[in-house]
Amino acid sequence: MSVKVNVIGEQISQQEIDAYIEYGKNKYSDRQIKEMTVTTDGDFVDLKFGFAYVPFDRVRRITGYLVGTLDRFNNGKRAEEHDRVKHSV
Repeated sequence: MSVKVNVIGEQISQQEIDAYIEYGKNKYSDRQIKEMTVTTDGDFVDLKFGFAYVPFDRVRRITGYLVGTLDRFNNGKRAEEHDRVKHSV
């Protein structure tokens, strides 16, 4: 997947842009970079990365277990969860 690059300030070479993309991929190896903004100011460069959306499954701590859903609970644990006092925020 290509990275959308926005350069603000002085123009920089494609080789430098590729090096910044590689830097971001190494630093954030567990995330997918969708876009990058490079802001130049003389000898200084500021890099901002935008990442691809990662869907998140809700994880809750229920009766001492970290779970996403209750489908693997037996009837006793389901009843225990049902009887819990739920507090609003």
